[in-house]
Amino acid sequence: MSTVVQSASAAISTEEIRSQFPALERQHNDHPVAYFDGAGGTQTPRVVVDAVADYLLNHNANTHWEYPTSHETDAIIESARHVFADFLNASANEIVFGPNTTTMIYHLSRALGRTLGPGDEIVITELEHHANVAPWQALEIERGVRLNIAQMDPETGQLDWNDFERLVTKKTKVVAFGAGCNALGTVNDYRRAVELAHSVGALALVDAVHYAPYFLCDVKQANCDFLTCSAYKFYGPHVSVFYGKKDLLESVDFPKLQPAPDTAPERAEMGTQNHEGIAGAAAAVDFYASLAGGTGVSPVVVHAQDARATRRELLQSAFQGLRAHSSPEVKQLWESLSGINQPKSRGVWLSAACSLRTATFMQRR
Repeated sequence: MSTVVQSASAAISTEEIRSQFPALERQHNDHPVAYFDGAGGTQTPRVVVDAVADYLLNHNANTHWEYPTSHETDAIIESARHVFADFLNASANEIVFGPNTTTMIYHLSRALGRTLGPGDEIVITELEHHANVAPWQALEIERGVRLNIAQMDPETGQLDWNDFERLVTKKTKVVAFGAGCNALGTVNDYRRAVELAHSVGALALVDAVHYAPYFLCDVKQANCDFLTCSAYKFYGPHVSVFYGKKDLLESVDFPKLQPAPDTAPERAEMGTQNHEGIAGAAAAVDFYASLAGGTGVSPVVVHAQDARATRRELLQSAFQGLRAHSSPEVKQLWESLSGINQPKSRGVWLSAACSLRTATFMQRR
């Protein structure tokens, strides 16, 4: 039986989960604090900090050298690739690590931009955060491409699909699409966007930074070409996780140093990585999976030898249970905040009327 199954075998109370986050012990003006900036990142449990510290204290080295700590570093990174392969339903050789999503999208845009020029078009939406805007704007200046931005409906906070479909044409080479909007909480149908991109021969990037903490990604089902997320959004360190189809990771002309590996996934990674952050990010995923026992959803029964299915299915159970647990609490919070000083709130998109969304509250002073 894997350690993931063992840690999820018993029910976990909310108090037990909270006790694993030292940040929740903080006091401000003699009151316990509440962290509302979910869009800016989450707090980290002790197990993640322990993984970071263990790497730095006991395994710290660079990769691919002939001494023990280097071999251990290689093994830790390879293990983390397998963890995130389970998290995204990918293969381990399709998992790339980087410093943050902004850097990784810039890295991809520069690589794809080497083959683009006047007459080529890229499509994004008004719902993107700036990490999925500026890298493509740079190609307008550097390569002469045209950047088209699909509008949203300001009354609902939803994408205007008619406008989006109008902009995706035979001239489109890349569709860069946010699965979740961190400003409004809107959840977009990224599978539909991927299908539309592929129908005109374009590549599809899914920005899942604000989606992955709330909904379990499945890159095989979505058939996206690239997907990016960040571990600091789901209890981990500041590390980016970037997925690319293996054939694309090996064929796209990523900028790289001559000594860097020529095979996927390392050919898409720039320089020495944040090894301790990668170790912590993997620990964050296993922490998430361990919550399956305390979410009100019974963990699935799997064969002990099928470690991959164990983690993936526990993650599915954890995501399902956490969402079911949080939905009534979000509604209660919304109703409570609405009664304080009569805040001016924007639209029905913030209320429980929209079930498929991330919990987002906006108050105007």
